[in-house]
Amino acid sequence: MEVGVNPAVQRSPGGFYNPLTGRWLAPGTEGHRVLDALREGRIGAADLGDDVRGRLLEQEWLLPPGTDVWHRFRLRVVALETHTVCNQACVFCPVSHSPRAAYFMEDDLFESVADQLVEFRDTLEAIFLMNYNEPTLDRRLGTHVRMLAGRGLPVAINTNGTGLTPRLVEELVEAGPLRFLSINLNTIDRERYRRERGKDQLELVLTNLDHAGRFPVAEEMVIAVLGDGDERHRAEVEAIGRRFEGSRFEVRDHRLMDRAGHVEAGQKVVDPAAPLRGCDNLGSRPFEHLHVSPRGRCVLCCEDYDEDWVVGDLTRQSVREVLEGEPLARFRRWAYGAGEAPPEFICRGCIYALRA
Repeated sequence: MEVGVNPAVQRSPGGFYNPLTGRWLAPGTEGHRVLDALREGRIGAADLGDDVRGRLLEQEWLLPPGTDVWHRFRLRVVALETHTVCNQACVFCPVSHSPRAAYFMEDDLFESVADQLVEFRDTLEAIFLMNYNEPTLDRRLGTHVRMLAGRGLPVAINTNGTGLTPRLVEELVEAGPLRFLSINLNTIDRERYRRERGKDQLELVLTNLDHAGRFPVAEEMVIAVLGDGDERHRAEVEAIGRRFEGSRFEVRDHRLMDRAGHVEAGQKVVDPAAPLRGCDNLGSRPFEHLHVSPRGRCVLCCEDYDEDWVVGDLTRQSVREVLEGEPLARFRRWAYGAGEAPPEFICRGCIYALRA
């Protein structure tokens, strides 16, 4: 049987990854060596033994020619943004220069999406109730968590912590626990916090976190310390780690990026014209993620603040129709180098895009 390397397979420092199966081939393994040789043209499929070819075919590292992978998906993560409001203006976020008008998702739309996501429960790892908003500003947050958790869906929240009040903590514990709770924090220096976030809210955040850190709000509770990976960033991580020692929160460092060109802060792409070969942004955004705006529009990626790369509309389509639709299939081809992406394509400006 004639076969070829699955064009959705991507290579990163961790090895080969197939976003359609969730499988990895680690460096040094036989499968990795074979796939690497096939991709580089050092061997052909005819050179493979029947056992090796059969195993790689069964695991979808290899596919028959003409197999359509671009309309397929494996849904792992959903960003379900329920409103557009944020109470800060962080220099590392587009909200700082282009705040959006307030809009809250209709209750019927939220319930419809929640019902549809049950179909993908076996592969879903997290449904984040935010994107560029501050989720704790939605008075329906506890209700939304209960609705999702009641359907057996894993709920996640990333927040600046300003609205994580004792009352909300109690509500979330009763509704959840959440699968994941992350607090984005850049410093515990009050002046720097005010300067970089546009609000003098550090003391409020620390008070809230001191309280929340005593309770099982989520299975995994993280304080993500934002920075540039430099000496100052490392110092902040150490200081925040000491500040929350003994808390349920795990303190982790997180490097900033420029949100695919939307802000000046953070890491930037060196060569936007380099051929694209996949996505390594918490997995493959094109194959494994769904990003839903409060109005039901779906975009390719969380970095698309201006909603330029729309793949569907959940007020007119189902979740499955969006994930299997031609707009998303086209963007997958571009992101994986199976078609020539235009110069303005969002992945060209993203540090998480894999390149040849």
